Amino acid sequence: MKKLTVFALAGAALMFTACNDKKETVKDAQEVAAKTGDAYNVDLATSKVDWKAFHKGGFAPRWGTLNLKSGEITVENDAITSGDFVIDMTTLKVDPASVTEADKKPADLEAHLKNADFFDVEKQPTSDFKITAVADLAGELPKDAVAGANKTISGNLTLLGKTLNVSFPAKVTVAEGKASIEAKFTVNRADWGIKFGTDETDPAEWMISKDIEIGINVTASK
Repeated sequence: MKKLTVFALAGAALMFTACNDKKETVKDAQEVAAKTGDAYNVDLATSKVDWKAFHKGGFAPRWGTLNLKSGEITVENDAITSGDFVIDMTTLKVDPASVTEADKKPADLEAHLKNADFFDVEKQPTSDFKITAVADLAGELPKDAVAGANKTISGNLTLLGKTLNVSFPAKVTVAEGKASIEAKFTVNRADWGIKFGTDETDPAEWMISKDIEIGINVTASK
């Protein structure tokens, strides 16, 4: 029961809503895109990763942010050709507005997400995302895609030391020596081995959704 109570606090959190039909395409890691063109440095003060997750059924949503430790985008002929971003997992924050229960504290949830039950930041202090391809957007947009999405970005996302390739719609802008990427998509945490329960029958595992909504907002300058 204690484990279940702790999980109710930590539960629906992790990095990155909650319908299975919105998860993006995930496959094995792919070759990283070559760095061609001019290098743009990511503005670490304004760039961030948002995350949001839920208990099963969409209850008790939790959300927060992560900071980037470093990042670079390359641009050629006004198009993004590559990108390499390192996420500082030690900066994981829970928005206090998402913890409305009187007996729960955002700081406790943050600590729990950082321990070995989830992201184990002592052993895995960083995660990363490396662009493998950027293509013109085609097909129907998922309901959770950002407004103005014009490209499909594919990249290798590494969490807990495991790397998988994920593709998602994004709004990409390149103009006057600046480049930006804005995106929102949903992944299945289990694909990266992120779990709390011992197996699928453990209440601590099945009481939260496997879907995590991830938001990306990155700006870079030449």
